[in-house]
Amino acid sequence: METVKQKTIKEVYVWELPVRFYHWINALCIVVLSVTGYLIGRPPALQSAAEASFSYWFGWIRFIHFVAAFVFFFNFVLRTYWGFVGNKYAQWYNFIPLKKSQWEELFNVLKVDILQLTTKSIPSIGHNMLAGFTYFFTFLAFLLQSLTGFGLYAAMSDSWFPKLFSWIVPLLGGDLPARNFHHILMWFFIIFAMIHIYLVFYHDYIERNGLTSSMIGGWKFVKQDEDDKE
Repeated sequence: METVKQKTIKEVYVWELPVRFYHWINALCIVVLSVTGYLIGRPPALQSAAEASFSYWFGWIRFIHFVAAFVFFFNFVLRTYWGFVGNKYAQWYNFIPLKKSQWEELFNVLKVDILQLTTKSIPSIGHNMLAGFTYFFTFLAFLLQSLTGFGLYAAMSDSWFPKLFSWIVPLLGGDLPARNFHHILMWFFIIFAMIHIYLVFYHDYIERNGLTSSMIGGWKFVKQDEDDKE
């Protein structure tokens, strides 16, 4: 009698609707903010013979940037809240390695992603520990980007909300350092997005668990061993 290992597929509902909404809204906001932010930092010298009312393109760029900034910030606030009330895959303890097992997983993922010493999949249903820890730092970057952005906006806005952040610019040493810091963080998000997209497809290929589609439908597919005796 021979024992054969067979794989069975189990569906697991990982990403709840608020997490999926956050992900795609956040992605859209980063694209819009990066494009408009780059144009604000380096405005092209465009000339037009049209009426002034039709030449307000730069004003629209700034307006779109500010609207996207508000959506970006409050979307992040909702994700912060969901980190306390969401399912176990959305909880904040998934993003900070406090246990020995979490650090071991982090280094094992490094062997796959960075060193490429192995292509063995990491049995993580939610975020693997390296991804979670990286996202924790991106959350901090989201916060810093929002603080500097609203701090800069406070000087030209009469709204009470941006005024709450008016202390940020003096803290950073003035308008120019704050703008430079804000600009550097923009490039951080662009580079992060490129790496993130690559690793999502890479892990989807080696793990074959529906990683990419899970951020649309919420479900992942977990392989389980079953003893089949013949």
